[in-house]
Amino acid sequence: MRFTDEKRYFVSEATVYRLLKAHDLITSPAYVVIKAADQFHTKTTRPNEMWQTDFTYFKIIGWGWMYLSTVLDDFSRYIIAWKLCTNMRAEDVTDTLDLALAASGCDSATVLHKPRLLSDNGPSYIAGELVEYSTPPARAALRG
Repeated sequence: MRFTDEKRYFVSEATVYRLLKAHDLITSPAYVVIKAADQFHTKTTRPNEMWQTDFTYFKIIGWGWMYLSTVLDDFSRYIIAWKLCTNMRAEDVTDTLDLALAASGCDSATVLHKPRLLSDNGPSYIAGELVEYSTPPARAALRG
């Protein structure tokens, strides 16, 4: 901290950690790191079979929190739709799903199997508003 404040040089957190570890100045953590699975247990075999959706949030200094709602195709790993929001409401989820349905063509094409939706079941994804989502193509996509 003094180095950064007095000399006006920036040192990344990773560099500090690496140097402290090299000099044996860091104790091992009091927790065990669990590795994520190499592969998801339900593999997709085609585009628009399953979509993943979530919010990412970040703080803009002097402005406040912003939330990025995304829909990602599990098979192609392509971000189908995204929306920058000022909060995480179910309405923001449905707006992003509308964008994804339009971008993928699932809202107008006749498809045998609608995309399944995978989320972390956060408050926005289990809200009653999402269940009552009134756009017919979107409801069909959510029911799978």
